[in-house]
Amino acid sequence: EYRLTGLAVLYNNMLQSLFSSQIATLGVVFISIMLMFFILFRSLNLAMIGMVPNLLAAGVVLGTMGWMKVPLDIMTITVAAISVGMAVDNTIHYLHRFKLEFKKTQNYELSMQNSHRTIGRAMSYTSMIIIIGFLVLVTSNFNPTVYFGLFVSLAMFMALTGALTLLPKLLIALKPLGEEKS
Repeated sequence: EYRLTGLAVLYNNMLQSLFSSQIATLGVVFISIMLMFFILFRSLNLAMIGMVPNLLAAGVVLGTMGWMKVPLDIMTITVAAISVGMAVDNTIHYLHRFKLEFKKTQNYELSMQNSHRTIGRAMSYTSMIIIIGFLVLVTSNFNPTVYFGLFVSLAMFMALTGALTLLPKLLIALKPLGEEKS
């Protein structure tokens, strides 16, 4: 009987363990976020709609990593969970503002315009600062750090884009806050 040993085998076993635990972690992250949205907004519909930009960000990052054949290592395997944790902030701010605006205007289009004019601007600034901060990691000589900075930046960009485009479109189309008043 032959058995492979050494650092390479140990590293491979560690990565396999990380991979399976990261899948479980992502599941826990998404369930926790969904539960948090439900508690915050007291609406299952809003909670499910709020998940879409976050799923989009994680999906684009993981898809891009696969498409580019980026190897999973200690840094890249955590990108999706970390990114979603950061990206959820935009969704919370936007949904909260949209709810306040809809309460005042009772009009979905006007609520979207007012939300974009107020919180949308702040979300854009903070996200861009975070993106620039993580893009600094691209200057590293250590490839896993470069990938980490690149993919967290991509996730933040996708989360912002989803929160400012897809989220309002879903709110207008699905009308989770009730019908508009004339």
